[in-house]
Amino acid sequence: MEDPHDGDHPEVSPAYGSRDPDALRARAGVRGNPDADQHFLVDDRVLDRLPGYADGFDRSTVLEIGGGTGALTDRLLGAAGRVVVVERDPRLAAFLREEFAAACEADRLTVLEGDALAVELPAFTVSVSNLPYGVSSEIAFRLLPERRPMVATFQREFAERMAADPGSSEYGRLSVTAGHYADIEVVETVPPEAFDPEPAVESAVVRARPRRPDYEVPDDEFFMRFLRAVFTQRRKTMRNAIRNTGHISGLGDPDAVVAAADEDLMGRRAGTLPPAVFARLTRLAWAHGDPGEPTA
Repeated sequence: MEDPHDGDHPEVSPAYGSRDPDALRARAGVRGNPDADQHFLVDDRVLDRLPGYADGFDRSTVLEIGGGTGALTDRLLGAAGRVVVVERDPRLAAFLREEFAAACEADRLTVLEGDALAVELPAFTVSVSNLPYGVSSEIAFRLLPERRPMVATFQREFAERMAADPGSSEYGRLSVTAGHYADIEVVETVPPEAFDPEPAVESAVVRARPRRPDYEVPDDEFFMRFLRAVFTQRRKTMRNAIRNTGHISGLGDPDAVVAAADEDLMGRRAGTLPPAVFARLTRLAWAHGDPGEPTA
């Protein structure tokens, strides 16, 4: 994706950045709905900090997933050149266009009505979002391959797994796949009372700085498939994990991969291996394992 704008010093409008989240919800005439995975971020302090986590990134065009009633949209308009919001609720999309009509008319705000997992994403320079929990994983892994900076709220457990180091209890497939695209950092934890209605879990803000990995894989899709396979048996040795999951990875000859790999490495478990080692194993699997389409 090409950068939609050059430069990273947008003009900041004093007309935005201080709308009260409770007043916005009152004007929109909506209440959060936990059954629909709808928890509005209402803590002004957290809302005020979120755009700042994108300092140093090009904020000429900010993508926000799930605008809701516009509390974060308002802060982003005060810190960015342009904002593009994807909102799936037709009522809220209409409200955002009405509430921020001046920004829409000035071409500083575009509201796209639709599912963030299905719509064609516009060009953007950074994304800043309060993501709905139920689809946060899918949205994150739609955004990360774009290799644009991302600031987003997740369930705290999910965020810590994204940022985990090899050997830790949180380390897993999520850690390796997220780290394949970016340096992941948990920058703030957010208590349930920052939302209305309150979720049952704590949240955390993640900042992702895009990077190219310091290793090579023969095919990104196969790399992700291989990771998914071996982490389904993370308590087994890599020898057994590779042999037992050919139906997931698509390997036609898992035994050939085991035979080609280092014996000591085959005795280790997935949760102890750094990403570069998984990359090396993926190259061996690609070369020796007769990779094809998975059957599961």
